[in-house]
Amino acid sequence: MSDAYVTIDKASNGLATIEFFHPKHNSLPSDILAQLAETITEAGEDEAVKLIVLKSGGDRTFCAGASFDELISIEDYPTGKEFFMGFARVINACRKCPKLIIGRVQGKAVGGGVGVASAVDYCLATKFSSIKLSELNIGIGPFVVGPAVERKVGVSAMSQMTINADEFYSPQWAQEKGLFAEVHDDAEALDQAVEKLANYLLSKNPEAQAELKKVFWRGCEDWDNLLESRAELSGRMVLSSYTKEILARYA
Repeated sequence: MSDAYVTIDKASNGLATIEFFHPKHNSLPSDILAQLAETITEAGEDEAVKLIVLKSGGDRTFCAGASFDELISIEDYPTGKEFFMGFARVINACRKCPKLIIGRVQGKAVGGGVGVASAVDYCLATKFSSIKLSELNIGIGPFVVGPAVERKVGVSAMSQMTINADEFYSPQWAQEKGLFAEVHDDAEALDQAVEKLANYLLSKNPEAQAELKKVFWRGCEDWDNLLESRAELSGRMVLSSYTKEILARYA
């Protein structure tokens, strides 16, 4: 696999599997973020879809977060805000989707990748799925994904990851904090668990699941505005001299 993509596979039983991939450790440039948000929204609006599985391609990296190539290229505030709005739209697409979303995390998740994992409704992972909020290392913070991460793991765990931004936290730690519901030995066991859960949910009342999702996301109704304000903050921060100097090292 060499080309980035977002695909959706709709099975006859009502299961929609959305997969994204990028050759640079499943990083997320603007075009992939846009496709991902649109695909999640479209699946949520499709009456034939009863349940969604969100996954990434490849083996050991679920998502490396923001595209460094794109971060380096940002030269003005509107461009910066729009880039970070990509993450806001993915999170809000997950939030607004009336179908439950199962996350399949086969490997490491960094920065925005932790945000994506936090935005699903039930997340399964492997023992290789360490997580890190690395944004402080380049002089910004996990402002956009922060609300989604905080909702799953709490303020204490989110701030711990944010402050100690050089540290990978184990999947067992992530499970203890509530991000991962299950941790499996390998991708094969993970896929079996995802299939088992999907089959169970597909056999249950979809109307009840839609109503439960509203309950789960209660109190997040202001996230359209909240995440946009966070994208504005990130758009300003990425232009700081400190961040520009750090990013220049990766150019």
